[in-house]
Amino acid sequence: MNIIKKRYLAIALLVSQIGFAQEGLTVNSEYLADNYYLLHPAMAGIKNSTNIKLTTRQQWSGVDDAPRLMTMNASTRLSDQSAIGVIGFNDKNGYHSQTGFKATYAHHITFSESRYDLNQLSFGMSAGFAQTKLDESEFGGFDPNVGGGIELKDSYFSVDFGAAYHYQNFFSMFTVKNAVSSKSKMYSDAESNNLRKYILGAGYAFGNTRYGTGWIYEPSVLAQYTEEREDFALDVNMKVYRQFEFGKIWAGASFRSNFNGTDYFVDGKSKTQRYQYISPMLGGSYKNVNFSYAYTKLMGDITFGNGGFHQFTVGFNIFPKRTSLECNCPTAKD
Repeated sequence: MNIIKKRYLAIALLVSQIGFAQEGLTVNSEYLADNYYLLHPAMAGIKNSTNIKLTTRQQWSGVDDAPRLMTMNASTRLSDQSAIGVIGFNDKNGYHSQTGFKATYAHHITFSESRYDLNQLSFGMSAGFAQTKLDESEFGGFDPNVGGGIELKDSYFSVDFGAAYHYQNFFSMFTVKNAVSSKSKMYSDAESNNLRKYILGAGYAFGNTRYGTGWIYEPSVLAQYTEEREDFALDVNMKVYRQFEFGKIWAGASFRSNFNGTDYFVDGKSKTQRYQYISPMLGGSYKNVNFSYAYTKLMGDITFGNGGFHQFTVGFNIFPKRTSLECNCPTAKD
């Protein structure tokens, strides 16, 4: 592990988290806004109706050219077993940007005898393209190796595979992101094409909403491992729902910690800091419209800036296709 000066620690932590941001969607807390399909292809069509989500995430408020991510996704059932979905995203980080599209097919196998019970195994696959850009139009003059006035572009293809299992109030998902991907040559032929990331999540919801109102409590965890960087991170989450006849409101929090740290010197002493943050969030739904807001605050002695990350999500549940489930299962029930 490299020893670096204190003033560069924030940059090192940044690179450890978004170094691969130009190689696909980053894993933030947006999945907790009832948006698991964004991470797991097996979750396409899991809801009772066609589900549409729009999300925007702004990082480091007050910093010029700060990273901003915008996503749109939609999924729906074609039949009791088949579902499809689409994902579009635009990820901008200073002079770098990436635009991508994915299409998904999911197959759901139901084991329960009743339409009201949930016992389902799902498999999903997403395939798509992404284009990465580096805008050098403002470069030049200070380095003869940087010509300036040009825009570098490159595209790559990737495939994700995943599975999910739901049993009443329990849910679990596993996905291999970029299981198959083409090689990027935007900067050099030496770039690695190993973009694989493994994501495993699970949770359980308990409470009582038998008569259309009541409370639901949903603890969950999500682990992710990036193969190329040997980087492991863990999310510990908690959400609380209050169900009403017209919809619901909910509040929650997520804590993330990376197990890889960065060493730095302070007054001649070596210290280690991990990339950690906490994200309180609030959301709700009214009839077929749902919405949420999350604020992410970095933790530790050294951070990139004083501002946090803001995330807004708006969703729509339209064209109901199936009988509503009788379970405390927000991940599968509208």
